[in-house]
Amino acid sequence: MRKDFELIQHWIKPQSRVLDLACGDGALLNQLTTSLNVQGYGLEINPENIQACITKGVNVIEQNLDHGLKNFGDNTFDTVIMTQALQVMRFPHLVLEEMLRVGKECIVTFPNFGHWRCRTHLTLRGKMPVSKFMPYTWYDTPKRLSRNQYQRVIYTHLQIARNDQ
Repeated sequence: MRKDFELIQHWIKPQSRVLDLACGDGALLNQLTTSLNVQGYGLEINPENIQACITKGVNVIEQNLDHGLKNFGDNTFDTVIMTQALQVMRFPHLVLEEMLRVGKECIVTFPNFGHWRCRTHLTLRGKMPVSKFMPYTWYDTPKRLSRNQYQRVIYTHLQIARNDQ
């Protein structure tokens, strides 16, 4: 089991309701269900990962997190988890807001790019490391926005916020 999964498992209460965002192959939720008898759902966008979840018996919903969590009510889950995925979200601030809305507690993990191996790789090769676990270069993660697209999104978000007041 991954080290971050081991740590997370200690923070989850037995028999609680858990939502695992960008759940990958469902390994974490499967472990939590087995060891802590949690009830939960995983949200995933990748078809291969969805199939892996189904094979493991993990409840999974195909959903793009950048579109929000409108299909879940406020405080529906005891814990909402997002592991190693925040850095690839188009609108991470909106995803975090939605996590706080639907969950009573939230757990977010992200890659440690300050780890000595990453720093050594960067120093010796002049590039951020690419691995099986993090298969993208820093400038080419999925769903990357151009500067113009990002500025339009921010402008639109500010306009919506002004109209809501």
